[in-house]
Amino acid sequence: AFATSKDDPTQVWPGSQAIAKAKAYTANAFSLDGLALSTARLYTFVQPGHSLFGLNQSNPFDPDFLAPPSGEGGGVNQIAGGIITFGGGVPLYSGGHIIGGLGISGDTACTDHEIAKRVRDEAGLNPPGGKLVDDISYSSADGPSVFTHPLCLNTYRNNVLIGSELPATTY
Repeated sequence: AFATSKDDPTQVWPGSQAIAKAKAYTANAFSLDGLALSTARLYTFVQPGHSLFGLNQSNPFDPDFLAPPSGEGGGVNQIAGGIITFGGGVPLYSGGHIIGGLGISGDTACTDHEIAKRVRDEAGLNPPGGKLVDDISYSSADGPSVFTHPLCLNTYRNNVLIGSELPATTY
């Protein structure tokens, strides 16, 4: 299922539906009952030289499962697949067991992650380790980690400004 932030679903970026569905799929596909992995925590693992490099190309998204711009039909009870490894996808739990994934798209990956974890918390579908067990990690704020995600523009975490993505300087 998918929902939009506007009353008219034709007024949202069409690519966000595919990205959100792939984020939900990814968070669900790579999490276990005892291991919650948000899509933000997979970011470093898929970079060149790391153990999951190439993962993003392993399971292509099936566009046949997208809903039309009207927002009706399309993908109901279907798995669209796709792998997204930047912020915005979180696994969903009930009774300590993984039951699915939630994907948010439409803002920066960092903001999408913040919204996803808040929605999950409000729905009472947090992982057994608590709502922050799979939280986004930033090397500039948290130090080096295999779970590091880059900063985005105006990056906030838990209502605290962490910093902002640096401007491009090499092109």
